[in-house]
Amino acid sequence: MKWYLKVLRQYADFSGRARRKEYWMFALFNLIFAFCAIFLDNMMGLTIEGLPYGAFYFIYVLAVFVPGLAVVVRRLHDIGKSGWMFLVALIPVVGGIWLLVLLVTEGNSGENKYGSDPKAVLALEV
Repeated sequence: MKWYLKVLRQYADFSGRARRKEYWMFALFNLIFAFCAIFLDNMMGLTIEGLPYGAFYFIYVLAVFVPGLAVVVRRLHDIGKSGWMFLVALIPVVGGIWLLVLLVTEGNSGENKYGSDPKAVLALEV
């Protein structure tokens, strides 16, 4: 949960680097909270006709859109890629697979042009 909150605190910070753990823990909790929002929409009868989601889901998605985009950009920075590489996902089928490969790739050791190694910084804090 601390990784999810860290991403939310860095709401629109597109600079720096994000570890794999930071990104994937955010993705996990994001998925859980999205399902909770869908569940609430269904329990309260707020769904849009013909769709399984409604107001709570849309509010949640709008609230985490920018932090989610920011953490993807920082994750790409960790492997030495520009944040614009996120646009590779627009290529049908292959783009999404390639972005997934980039997101699971281990980050560069040491400092790169986007900042210092987040694993090294975390080790120093402990």
